[in-house]
Amino acid sequence: MNPVVKIVQPSGILDGMKATQFRQEISDIVENGGNIVLIDFKDVTFMDSSGLGALVLALKTVRAAGGKLFICSINEQVRMLFELTSMDRVFEIFPNREEFNNAISP
Repeated sequence: MNPVVKIVQPSGILDGMKATQFRQEISDIVENGGNIVLIDFKDVTFMDSSGLGALVLALKTVRAAGGKLFICSINEQVRMLFELTSMDRVFEIFPNREEFNNAISP
């Protein structure tokens, strides 16, 4: 079975307001058979703890369905948040979408 890669590209500020919508988008992807999810952060300017919580729940949702979740193109603020919370050890983070494609292509 070929992996089904789905890309989620949030934009602006990933906070409590957008977190619910973001989690719903991940749930929909998993329900529709996406087993590899890439969250492309290139258009995200800021993320707070609510956004981070939504990411952790997204990871649990995807893993529970037997899939994998990856992140790419994070900015300096998001990188610092990940490092402060040790989430950089939990998530597999790629510098950009091209690096991700190279890593998962057979």
